[in-house]
Amino acid sequence: MKFTKDALVDGTSYRGVIKASYDDLQQVFGEPCHGPNQKLFDKVTCEWDLEFEDGTIATIYDWKEPETPFGEYEWHIGGKSFDAVERVFEAMGR
Repeated sequence: MKFTKDALVDGTSYRGVIKASYDDLQQVFGEPCHGPNQKLFDKVTCEWDLEFEDGTIATIYDWKEPETPFGEYEWHIGGKSFDAVERVFEAMGR
């Protein structure tokens, strides 16, 4: 599964969660586009902005945490459709 980072994520919204550690996400998606521990809009400290080969846009981010969680955490998945959740799970081998 191919994807590119730093996708245009305007218009995305919460679609689901994936339980994973920061390291798990970093191994699959590389360094986040924002963070870790970089406050965005007072609600996010870490975020991956992704566009998959089929054009699906997805974001993976923490929500309302004082700092980036590095252990097991229920990361939020955003997108323009629920396909975003499916693509993230596929990329993570789940």
